[in-house]
Amino acid sequence: MELDSPTLFALDIGTRSVVGLLLRQRGTQHELIDIEIMEHEERSMLDGQIHNIPAVASVIKAVKNKLEERHYPLEKACVAAAGRSLLTKRATYSVRLDEQLLHTREDLLNLELSAVGQAQYQLSLESDDTSASRYDCVGYSVLEYRLDGTPIGSLLQQNGKEAEIEIIATFLPKVVVESLLQALHQVGLQLEALTLEPIAAIDVLIPASMRRLNVALVDIGAGTSDIALTANGSVQAYGMVPTAGDEITEALSDHYLLDFPEAEKIKRQSLETDKISMTDILGLTTDYTSSELFEPITPSIQHLAHTIANEILELNGKPPKAVMLVGGGSQTPMLPQMLAKALQLPPERVAVRGIDAIQNFIALDPDLMGPELVTPVGIAIAAKQNPIHYVSVQVNDRTLRLFDAKELTIGDAFVSAGIDVVKQYGKPGFAIVVKVNGNLVSIPGHPGKAPTICKNGQPALISDLIKEGDQLTIKKGEDGTPPIATIGDVIEQSAVFTCQVNEHLYELTAEIRRNGQRADLNQQLIDRDEIIIGTNYSLRDILLKNKFNTEWFKPTKIKVDGQDQSILHRKTKLLVNGRAVHLDHAIKQGDHITVDHPDKGDPSITADDVRHHLGNTQQSIEILFNSERLRLNKNTTELYRSSEKMSAETAVNHDDSIVTQSEDLTPFVIQDLFAVTDIQIPTGPNQTFSLTCNQQTAEFTAVINHGDTIELSFSRLK
Repeated sequence: MELDSPTLFALDIGTRSVVGLLLRQRGTQHELIDIEIMEHEERSMLDGQIHNIPAVASVIKAVKNKLEERHYPLEKACVAAAGRSLLTKRATYSVRLDEQLLHTREDLLNLELSAVGQAQYQLSLESDDTSASRYDCVGYSVLEYRLDGTPIGSLLQQNGKEAEIEIIATFLPKVVVESLLQALHQVGLQLEALTLEPIAAIDVLIPASMRRLNVALVDIGAGTSDIALTANGSVQAYGMVPTAGDEITEALSDHYLLDFPEAEKIKRQSLETDKISMTDILGLTTDYTSSELFEPITPSIQHLAHTIANEILELNGKPPKAVMLVGGGSQTPMLPQMLAKALQLPPERVAVRGIDAIQNFIALDPDLMGPELVTPVGIAIAAKQNPIHYVSVQVNDRTLRLFDAKELTIGDAFVSAGIDVVKQYGKPGFAIVVKVNGNLVSIPGHPGKAPTICKNGQPALISDLIKEGDQLTIKKGEDGTPPIATIGDVIEQSAVFTCQVNEHLYELTAEIRRNGQRADLNQQLIDRDEIIIGTNYSLRDILLKNKFNTEWFKPTKIKVDGQDQSILHRKTKLLVNGRAVHLDHAIKQGDHITVDHPDKGDPSITADDVRHHLGNTQQSIEILFNSERLRLNKNTTELYRSSEKMSAETAVNHDDSIVTQSEDLTPFVIQDLFAVTDIQIPTGPNQTFSLTCNQQTAEFTAVINHGDTIELSFSRLK
């Protein structure tokens, strides 16, 4: 029979069967003219991949012949790569921000594509074919950006140590399409158009205007359930679970003791009639209603629902707004209700859709309206309206065929070629590490340059679109160079050295030494340089510059009771940051110096200086004499040099050997006052005096104690 208008011949090559159908287009409408379904005689298909091309080709030929007998010769066919062949992979990729800057959207796109390349590489490791270029990426989504391990909205122009991206990407093994094309070639068919099964079903059930909604489409076949998710105007993710209608058939077979073909037959009959009669392998015949038939295998249906729900949640991160079910397995009783419960959706949000839901579509046979035909019809319509082509381009003189599932960019070509764009950036220059006053300072090298990307000989961006025949090249960026830095670049303090002398700020010129040699701020650094910034000034230098007499601070070294002692004049003070030090003490930035010595006199050391140094060699009391406070001292330890008792003013010389000897303590008497005060005794006749201690009459030999009040006065007798 000749048709007046051109027809579309579509093939749905599934795991269990091959569906061939003819469609005719009238304006914006499509009519289903004829359909032919034939099952595979052997397991020549597995998970959407053709494993036995001749066997599959023979079934295609049989379907083609049947349709040709009823119509006319067929030369071209629209086909689809099975959604169950799609592989979804998560991957992360990170870069150090001191090596790879993320200043522009192009930089961020490079990072995303490197993550896609990482996912592609992981897939290659999991398969027998270790070539990453054997997979076509049909889409990816960014799941999360992270800065130093913390999630962040955008990585552009962020400061930190490490930037990380996590993506989910979907790939189609190239062998899937190649084997599909080979099967068509063997039966004399040319490829008219190609699509993906999930895209085909979505195109006819979820038009572009609806894809802003978060909707899941589940195609439940015999061996697998294919999942596609829409949101924000596009298909966001694909998935597959190896659980579908066959699990229900096996449950019926196990429970009712039926062989698998008979169980499949009974399952299909339940869709057409409410009364089913079956004979098990023991010859026992039993009648059931449809509801009674499936009640014992409820756990198997529930398992199918939960498996699909878990995959949807894994891909989507949350329950979608609605779920559409297509495919023969979608007609399983109770499945929509159980799936809605597993996803915590209202029951009306999960629905089985048949070809009657396809807009502008007419089936001449009203019986051909079930959900199992949605994907075959979608293949015919979508493959023609939105076909996926292969684009051939050259990358660095290597020819690649890219699966044109979306607008292809230069970045897609590089991913397909297994090129990690981030690794094409030049390496950063080696850092310089120097020591500054004992602390390690690292000066990073200059970052490497971006790779040079050209399209057809002209500079291009990785986001630029490509078309058939484009010639692409990528040349690794030049490595960075070591830094050029001077001593002044690593010195945080100025070249002025400051300290404080008796509360007065004093400035000195700092000294810079590089590897032990004097240097200035403008000298260029090299790796492993050691820089010392300081004054190398001693306390003696500071005192001399401030015109202090350092003779007062020269210690006299002697032996006291056989022990070495270093004696300073008792009337001097020499402290740095509150601690007593010597003249050779090194002064550091910011030190506080306290210094004091007599303005005149002899800086020589006496026995009194030795006593002051030793401490606890005298007994002393304070009394009030004629309203003047006086201190009386009495040695508890005497000093001897060469058996000679030393007086307070006896000079002490270097290397003297002094011996201490304890004295018997005697109390203080009023007469001791004459050693510490100048008492003027009036001259002339008839002079008398009055002496009191604590207002009591006393004698000059009277004992006095700490805190006593002594009064001495003279008068003339009348």
